[in-house]
Amino acid sequence: MNVLVTLNANYIHPLKVMLTSLFVNNPDETFQIYLMHSSLTEEEINDIRTKVEENGSKLHNITVGEDCFSNAPTLMHYTKEMYYRLLAFKVLPKEIDRILYIDPDILVLNPVRKLYETDLSGYYFAAANHNIISYTEINKIRLGTYDIEAYYNSGVLLMNLEEQRKHIDENEIYNFLVKNKTKLILPDQDIMNALFSKKIKSLDEKLYNYDARRYRYYKIATNGECDMHFVIYNTVMLHFCGKRKPWKDTYSGRFHALYKHYEKLAIS
Repeated sequence: MNVLVTLNANYIHPLKVMLTSLFVNNPDETFQIYLMHSSLTEEEINDIRTKVEENGSKLHNITVGEDCFSNAPTLMHYTKEMYYRLLAFKVLPKEIDRILYIDPDILVLNPVRKLYETDLSGYYFAAANHNIISYTEINKIRLGTYDIEAYYNSGVLLMNLEEQRKHIDENEIYNFLVKNKTKLILPDQDIMNALFSKKIKSLDEKLYNYDARRYRYYKIATNGECDMHFVIYNTVMLHFCGKRKPWKDTYSGRFHALYKHYEKLAIS
């Protein structure tokens, strides 16, 4: 399976935790990990490679030019590397027809094979919409000049690279950035939703992009079905959305101990 990650040096530690959870919970799989970055050192890349290879998988290093998205808006924990997933189809090997992008702030709790084999016929991406009415509607209004049906989270993206190469014009992405730079809040997500919303296949967020901040919401919305047992045995991607991250000393949250478990495995 092909997996894509994009980051700078600040996210190496969480990346290693995410990869550890991926390997531990997919013991029978071999992964081709594609690392897109613009500033990692050889020592940092080798550190990641060691983690990947000791788990029987392979790391592919892809260095992006420093000028790529150099003028794009960034904010707080959002860096220019977040944009790289949008142009992955341009730089990944042509023989790859699909790839699974995973944010470093995610724990992979269960096998990813079913997600990876999702039928993407006619779609550019598969992604989950965090279906909270006020959140969805606000983003629809904010991007009102674009026809979006839902607002999808870009933390987990199954990419149909074959379709993207045929139909996505990178200039459309750059032009959108220039036109909307001052009003972008979640920059890469805003671009993806505004330009490609109708070409995104919807995934179940409880399985494939569970927002770790909203345990109570999911439980109430499912009449108690989506409890802790459900998450541990069914959720594939547990996403620590937002600016509060579980590797920070100040973090507290329902899934903090679970994160620390995988963090300990990652550094041992």
